[in-house]
Amino acid sequence: SLQTITYTAFNFVVSFLYFQATSEWTLDYPPLFAWFEYGLSHIAWFFDKEMLVVQNLNYASPATILFQRLSVIVADVVFFYAVKECCKCLREDKGKDLLGKPSFILTVLLLWNFGLLIVDHIHFQYNGFLFGVLLLSIARHFQNRHFEGALLFSVLFNLKHIYLYIAPAYGIYLLRCFCFTQSNADGSLQWRSFSVVRLVTLGTIVLSTFAVSFGPFIALGQLPQVLSRLFPFKRGLCHAYWAPNIWALYNIADKAFSILGVKFKLLDINKLPKASMTGGLVQEFQHSVLPSVSPLATLVCTLLSILPALFRIWHRPNGARGFLRCLVICALGSFMFGWHVHEKAILMAILPLSLLAVESREEARIFLILSITGHYSLFPLLFTTQELPIKIFLMLLFTIFSLTSLKTLFRSVH
Repeated sequence: SLQTITYTAFNFVVSFLYFQATSEWTLDYPPLFAWFEYGLSHIAWFFDKEMLVVQNLNYASPATILFQRLSVIVADVVFFYAVKECCKCLREDKGKDLLGKPSFILTVLLLWNFGLLIVDHIHFQYNGFLFGVLLLSIARHFQNRHFEGALLFSVLFNLKHIYLYIAPAYGIYLLRCFCFTQSNADGSLQWRSFSVVRLVTLGTIVLSTFAVSFGPFIALGQLPQVLSRLFPFKRGLCHAYWAPNIWALYNIADKAFSILGVKFKLLDINKLPKASMTGGLVQEFQHSVLPSVSPLATLVCTLLSILPALFRIWHRPNGARGFLRCLVICALGSFMFGWHVHEKAILMAILPLSLLAVESREEARIFLILSITGHYSLFPLLFTTQELPIKIFLMLLFTIFSLTSLKTLFRSVH
C-alpha cells in the first residue's frame, strides 16, 4: 500500500488526511509515518512530480521507480547503524578469525536477512528503516541507556503501530528493571526503591511523542476516524495470503468440516455461509461450521499466550537478554493469535532473535527453525515466474550461511 500512497500525505490539509479514499489502499499508518512520507515528497518532486498527484493510481514511471528504490536504500542507513550498535552489545573473545566472531555472523544475519531483502528491495517497503529503529532501541537498553531506548520505541510505535505487539515487553521490562532501583536478596521487589522520577520521565517521553503524533487530530476531534484507519477490523480475520498461524489452521478445519458435512449430508450446502477468507481489502466473513472469531477473541488469545513471558521478566528479569527473549515471545504470540496478521510480521521475531542466536546454542536452534519456516512463508509476496529462481536462490544462500556459521561458532565455543 505504500506504493499507492506515493508520498502525498500532506498534499491535503491535515483535516482530510485520514478521510482520503481516492485509492482502495487508504492511509493506515500512524501520523509520524505520514510526516516521513511528507519529507520524502519534497525530494520526489525533483524526480517526477507526477507521482505526487493522488489521482495517478498505479503510476510507475522509470523516475518514480528509481526514486522509490533509492529512498529505501538511503533509509536503510538507520538499519546499518543499528546493526553496528547491536554488535557492540555482544560478548566475544578477541583473536578469533572472522568466521568465528559472533559480531560478524550477526552482521550478516541482519544485513542480508532474506525476508527483509525481499520485503524491502523487491516487494518494496520501508521495513529496514523501521526495524533499524527497533534494533537501535534494543541496543540502547543493552547499553543501559533506557531513556533513549524508550524514546526510540515510542517514535517507532508512532511510525508503525504493528509494534504494539511487543509493547508489553517494553512496559514490563522498564517498570521492573528501570523504575525499581534494587531488589531484596531473594529477588523480591523493594517498593521503597521505586523511582517515581524515572517513571514520570518515561511517561513524559511517551506522552510527548504521542502528543506530537496524534495531537492535531485530537484537537480536530478526528481521533475515532484515525483509529478506524489504524485498526481496520473489517478486513477480516486473515490476510489475503494467510500467515502460518493458528487461524490458518482454524480456517482449514472449518473448510474440512463443511466439506465433510455436505458429503455425509449432515449440512445443507444452500444454508452454509459463503465464507471468503482471503480478502486482502475490506471484507468480513463468517465461518461455515466453527464459531466465527471476533477481534476480541484474538486479543484474549494473544494476551494469554504472552502472559507467561511477562510474568517471567517481572519475577526473574535476567537483564536486557531476558527482555529480548520476552520481546521475541510477544512478537510470536501476536503473530500466532493476532487479527489480520500479515506474513511479514514474522520478521519482528526473526530479526531480534538473531542477537540471541549468536550467543546461545539452544536459541540458535530456535532461530534456524523459525527463520527457515518464517522466510518460506514470505514466498507468496513474490509471485511472478521470473521471481521464482531469485527467491529460492536468496533463501538457500541465507539458510546455508546461517546453518554453517552458527554450527562453526558453537563448535569452536564448546
